[in-house]
Amino acid sequence: MSDPSTEHRRFRVLVVGGGVAGIETLLALRDLAGDRVALTLLAPNDEFVYRPMTVREPFAFAAAARYPLATIAADLGVELVADKLGWVEPEQQVVHTESAVPLEYDALVLTLGATLYPRFKHAITIDDRRMDESMRGLIQDVEAGYLTSVAFVAPGRMAWPLPLYELALMTAGRAEDMGAELDATLITPEDRPLSLFGEEVSDGVAALLAAKRIRVITSSYTEIPKAGELVINPGDRRLRVQRAVALPELYGPAVRGLPVSEHGFLRVDRFGQVPDTGPVFAAGDAVDFAVKQGGVGSQQADVAAESVAALAGADIAPKPFNPEIYGVLLTDEKPRYIHAKITGGHGFSSEFREEPIAGMTQKIAARYLAPYLDGLESRRVLA
Repeated sequence: MSDPSTEHRRFRVLVVGGGVAGIETLLALRDLAGDRVALTLLAPNDEFVYRPMTVREPFAFAAAARYPLATIAADLGVELVADKLGWVEPEQQVVHTESAVPLEYDALVLTLGATLYPRFKHAITIDDRRMDESMRGLIQDVEAGYLTSVAFVAPGRMAWPLPLYELALMTAGRAEDMGAELDATLITPEDRPLSLFGEEVSDGVAALLAAKRIRVITSSYTEIPKAGELVINPGDRRLRVQRAVALPELYGPAVRGLPVSEHGFLRVDRFGQVPDTGPVFAAGDAVDFAVKQGGVGSQQADVAAESVAALAGADIAPKPFNPEIYGVLLTDEKPRYIHAKITGGHGFSSEFREEPIAGMTQKIAARYLAPYLDGLESRRVLA
C-alpha cells in the first residue's frame, strides 16, 4: 500500500473519461512522469470498448473487444472513480461528480467524448455503441433480397465519415455475395469521397465505391422529410429508397464551469490547455477540432500528457499538436490503410494501401494505447 504522505507530495492528475483519449492520457503520463504523478480516472463506464470494430458486428463478425477499466487501472496504478462528471470549479481546482463527490486536482484532463444526436428522424442513425442492434435487421433484409434500395447519408455537420463508407461498402459487398440486387447511393457534403484525406485516398475510395456500383452524390445536403424520401440540394433533387442510413451529428459536453465554443465543444491551445482555466486540458472528441477520430484523439492526449508531465516536474519540452491521421477502412474484402497529414481541414499528403502502414497494429493508431492493447490480447491468449 502507498504511503499517504508520499501520495500527498505527488502531483495529482485527474483524467475524466474512460475512452481512447482518456486511457492514452493515463498511459502517456505513467511513461512520461512515472511516480511523480498520482493518477485518478473518473468514468461512468466499467469497460473500454474498442468501438471502431463495432461496424463489423451487423455482418455476423465477432463483437468488438471489451476490456475492464478496473484491469487497466490496476495495471497503471490508477485510482478508479465510477461516476459521471458534474461540474468544474477551476479557481478551486475541484471537480464535482454527478453524485456531488469533490475531487481535487493539480491538473485536470477532460476526455469526455462527444454526444451523438440523430440528424434525421426517418433514417437509421449510425451509433457505434449499438451498431449490431440498429443495423442487423437491415443487413438481414439485404441478404434475403427484401431490401433493394438504400441511401447512406452524411449530414451537413459531419461526424467521423469512415463508418458511413465502411457500411456502404460492406452492405453492397454482402448483397453481391448473396446474389441480391441492391441500388446503393452515398450522399455527402464533401467535394470528393473522403476528401479530408487528400487526393490519393479520395481516388482510392472512389474506385472501391465504383467497383461495388455505389452511386456517389457529392457536394450535396440532404433532408429526409418522410420515410423513403430524400430531398437533395442544391437542385431540389428527389430520391426514393426503402431505407436510409445516416451519420449522427456531434455535440460537445458543454462542461459546466468551463468556457465552451459553439455546440458545446472545448477550445484548447496548441498544447491542449483550455484557456483561462488554470491547469485544465482536454483531448478527444470533446475538443473543438474538426476531425473526430480515435487516432487524432490519442495524439491530442499525448500533447496534453506532455504538458501535464512538464507541470509535474518531468524533464520534457512539450510539443504542440500537429495532426496526422492513420486509419483503416474496412470493406467486404481487404481493408485499406490510410495515412494523411492534415492542414487547413484537408490532407496535403496521403497514402492509400492494401498493406498495413509501418507501425500500425490496431485500427486506432495510438502511441501508447495500441501496444498496450496488443499486450492485453497476448495475456488473454496465454490465460
